[in-house]
Amino acid sequence: MTARVPWSRLLPPAAFAAAFALLAWVVLSHHPYAVDTGPHRWSVDHRPHAAAVAARLVTDTGTGVFPPLVAALGGWLAGLAAYGGGPASAKVAAAGDRAARMRRAVPMALLALVVLLAGQAVRTGLMAALRRGRPPVADWAVHASGHSFPSGHTSSSAIAAGLLTWGLLRLRPDRAPGFRGLRARWPAVLCCLVAVAVGCSRVYLGVHWPTDVLGSWLFAGFWLAVTLPLLTYVADGRDTREDGDTGQDGDTGQDGDTGQDGDTGEDGDDRGTGQHREGGGPQRHGREDQTDTP
Repeated sequence: MTARVPWSRLLPPAAFAAAFALLAWVVLSHHPYAVDTGPHRWSVDHRPHAAAVAARLVTDTGTGVFPPLVAALGGWLAGLAAYGGGPASAKVAAAGDRAARMRRAVPMALLALVVLLAGQAVRTGLMAALRRGRPPVADWAVHASGHSFPSGHTSSSAIAAGLLTWGLLRLRPDRAPGFRGLRARWPAVLCCLVAVAVGCSRVYLGVHWPTDVLGSWLFAGFWLAVTLPLLTYVADGRDTREDGDTGQDGDTGQDGDTGQDGDTGEDGDDRGTGQHREGGGPQRHGREDQTDTP
């Protein structure tokens, strides 16, 4: 039987895709807008050396090895969460089977890495197709290459942060209300703040327009809305299969008990047969007595 996807799961990616398409049409039809030139000019006029150095450090976390490592870590944590989710996993964990942890965590880390790399490839294709120009080179405080919309650093950091947030929330699904629940989720909140800081640093360093960053966040939201349900399905499916295998073993043990009950039933039949035979004995003696009496 083919599983049907609920319409509610299709709404988030459709909404992100529609918003991204609308923004792309707006920024390409008339460029630049005041919403772009205003923040850009303010960044150029308020950019001392120390602030520029700090912004470069922040923006460097959106490229290189950082996004892949963050994405793989998110998948790793999700694999550990799935590993500890069922009774079978609990038994293996109690036995200290580290190989079982590796069998769960490594595939999920690789899948999360594939999701990030595929998202970067799609974003590169969109950037080449849309071909939006960057701000003037004289305003740059860091080297940049390629076109402007959507921002590569921003989208990579946002996707990686989303994957890490997903892994953290699966590992620690604390739903306590108020400040206590927020404190349990502070690593996930920190991931989102870092992704926002990377996007803002691209504008502050003068290499992207604000709408480039906004488009990158919309694209990252679309990509995560499409891929995270698939990753969750894979993680939950692996956990269910392992728990199901252990459940079958347990059923086998119960069947063995049933077999013992079946033996008991056979003993009961034997005892019942014996009682019937014993009961039949006096009846035969009675008929013999009646025959001898006359």
